This record gives sequence, structure tokens and C-alpha cells, in this order.
Amino acid sequence: MFLLFGLRSKDYLISVTTMICEVCGWNAPQTLIRRTTKFTLFFVPLFPVRPSRQFLSCGHCQAYRPAPTGTYQGTTP
Repeated sequence: MFLLFGLRSKDYLISVTTMICEVCGWNAPQTLIRRTTKFTLFFVPLFPVRPSRQFLSCGHCQAYRPAPTGTYQGTTP
């Protein structure tokens, strides 16, 4: 008998705003992304294994960095 289990991360778009990137210094669109990681059994996501994390992604240099806590409030898509 085989038991297929694992972890799967999924990104959700929360918002897009234009601001200066901390990495490249360009005034470019910054995408706020919420990443959720869930435990899967037979490729079916069952429950989250860690709290959701938020990241900012630069539209110019494509760098990911953690979003400052308390600065952004997203809604569940």
C-alpha cells in the first residue's frame, strides 16, 4: 500500500502598489503576495502546516522580500 503525502505552497495576489524597491532602488510596481503551505494526502490539500506569510515582489528586479508586519492588510481572495 502506498501513502502519498507532502507539502504544497500556493501564492495569492493581495494587491499591487507602486513604490521604491529596497533591493534595486527603482520606483516600480510592488506586488503583495500571501503564501500558504498545506499538508497534502494523495495530492489533496488538507490543513495548513504554518501560518500564512506575506511577501513583496518587485516588478522590475523580481526580488522577493518579507512584507513589513502591520503595514499591509490584505483580504482573503
